[in-house]
Amino acid sequence: MKPIKALFLLVLLLALGQTVRAQGWPSNYEGVMLQGFYWDSYKETSWANLEAQADEMAPYFQLIWVPQSGWCNSDYAMGYMPVYYFNQKSAFGTEAQLRKMIATFHEKGTGFIADVVLNHRKNIGENGSWVDFPEETWNGDTYQMYPSDICLGDDGGQTAYWASQHGVSLSQNNDTGDDWASCRDLDHYSENVQRCIKAYLRFLLEDIGYVGFRYDMVKGFYASFVADYNMAVKPAFSVGEYFDSTNKIREWVNYTKGYVSDTPTSAAFDFQFHYRVRDAIESRNWRWLGWDEKPLADCYEKQYAVTFVENHDTEYRITGETQNAIWKDTLAANAYLLAMPGTPCIFYTHWRDCKYPLKQMILARRLAGVTNISTSEEKWTDDNFYAKATYGKRATLLCVVGNNPEYYNASSSEFKEILSGKGYRYLLSCKANTVWIDVPDGTYNGTMNVKLTTVSKLSGAKIVYTLDGSEPTAESPQIASGSSLSINYTCTLKAGILSGGKVYGIQKREYKIFEPHDITLYVRSDISWGGMFFYVWDNNDKQLNGNWPGKRVGTSQSIDGKRWYYQTYHITSPDSYINLVVSNSSGSRQTVDITGLRTDSYLCIIGTQDEGKYMVEDQTTDIETGISLSKDEEKKENLPGRLCNGSYNLQGQPVLPGKKKGIIIENGRKVVY
Repeated sequence: MKPIKALFLLVLLLALGQTVRAQGWPSNYEGVMLQGFYWDSYKETSWANLEAQADEMAPYFQLIWVPQSGWCNSDYAMGYMPVYYFNQKSAFGTEAQLRKMIATFHEKGTGFIADVVLNHRKNIGENGSWVDFPEETWNGDTYQMYPSDICLGDDGGQTAYWASQHGVSLSQNNDTGDDWASCRDLDHYSENVQRCIKAYLRFLLEDIGYVGFRYDMVKGFYASFVADYNMAVKPAFSVGEYFDSTNKIREWVNYTKGYVSDTPTSAAFDFQFHYRVRDAIESRNWRWLGWDEKPLADCYEKQYAVTFVENHDTEYRITGETQNAIWKDTLAANAYLLAMPGTPCIFYTHWRDCKYPLKQMILARRLAGVTNISTSEEKWTDDNFYAKATYGKRATLLCVVGNNPEYYNASSSEFKEILSGKGYRYLLSCKANTVWIDVPDGTYNGTMNVKLTTVSKLSGAKIVYTLDGSEPTAESPQIASGSSLSINYTCTLKAGILSGGKVYGIQKREYKIFEPHDITLYVRSDISWGGMFFYVWDNNDKQLNGNWPGKRVGTSQSIDGKRWYYQTYHITSPDSYINLVVSNSSGSRQTVDITGLRTDSYLCIIGTQDEGKYMVEDQTTDIETGISLSKDEEKKENLPGRLCNGSYNLQGQPVLPGKKKGIIIENGRKVVY
């Protein structure tokens, strides 16, 4: 295990208060999870594109679940028919991009959940064989599965028939769960299968840097095997996909105790939570939220409930399928999700399309201190709306959803409405003694009007605030509850309630004001290349440098004795990014796609190839940034050193003291003005 990853995992476990043994899911957990993909989202949720969103996602999500990341012998595969375990190239990016994404989020306190598919495995397919699996090596040991690791009744007996025709012997053990067609169902009683899987899971945790697992199709094998794997490798988080009734899911969770654990080693997705929300929206009868079978989040095992309202299997996927009713009331569905006990898992498309209100909801949940073991109480049930209160560690969050949530009357002396939208309202108990700031952290265009509201029972409570990140005091500026601050510059807002000379419930927001700006992409090659051609497109697939192979780049700079070719592009919005492929003059060589570029980047082409395309190493954080000017540039900008004091822009041109703006190189270091 690399030291930085080992340290991160140790800190994470200590923060969760966990012991070293697997616990399935931590108790009293306040985190929110993101499903970071949807079906066939290879481009939009590639590792590079997710990494480019780290600054925006990390403050809101403590966990991100991504697709099975191993190579499946296809450029377009979601990963649910796995072939390779230790080759982590996938349709979503290279292994290097995967590692970089995980490391970037880890630095910001967000961990990744690996989708692991252990019920079945796809054969390589060489020479028409049904039963050939790859030989792989990790940490000096070799791992390979054999025909004897395949369940006897696989594919309804078709595999056994094929094996008998080819003189091959399968396992004599039957499957312990549901069969999966088109792949070989694995015999988890096999010592070899267990050895391979445990090594694979350790590899994901200790080498790649994941913090936990989402076990796919756990109805396909005994829950005791999940317990065995978790006890062996000790993930911080584990959640199983068990499509069934709440009672069946509860049984599965408890069966993951295995034979040696006194607590479950895995959580489970709360499918009944999804069904109740879907049925309420589809019927326009919100009583459904309190009717019929309770979700796992309302049961004794709520600690192990990972709640959701939509995922890659329940949403509309292909033309001709019926769209799930959730889309009619996406905001109401997520408002209910984020106000309830359990660990909520937000679906990527909902986050993408509704970021602003979802950020507000997450902040409200965090402000109340709602956890996965909080208690909740039904306050009203009606065809038109449903009201439920969840008692958090710091306050009570009252959620009202439905066709007419405004019809619900809450005591104004007990609750303050902090948030509302189509089909939902959030009210926070006044005992919170804090301030609600209605604009979430983030990057914005232009001026923002930030409304501040007191949520307090304190006598004569007033709001005090600062905009420089310092702690508000009795002497800080004041603003009336319900009034707004006009903010048009990057700042840190802190606000609290002033009563009796003391400040209570301080809340913080980080705001950045976006300004359109240029970024420069620098490229060099460690191998003979022969002409640098940049093919460039933006996040809207607009070509920025002409048709393939783009245009030849002639501008270059020498940095530490190495020649870097560069071009500059304009970033027009907070969501903008640049994508790049570099080829040579003859077109015989090209790099892999380099996507999600938002800042100045130094990219080095290396000799390693991925299916004929050259890999690229991002050296931005490692490069020495002192720029050596070419002779022509020195003649053109021949300003005395005493005037520019050794200050240069990224094009290597001297900059006068009064003209510094943007990123400036000073004494070999980047400084932002």
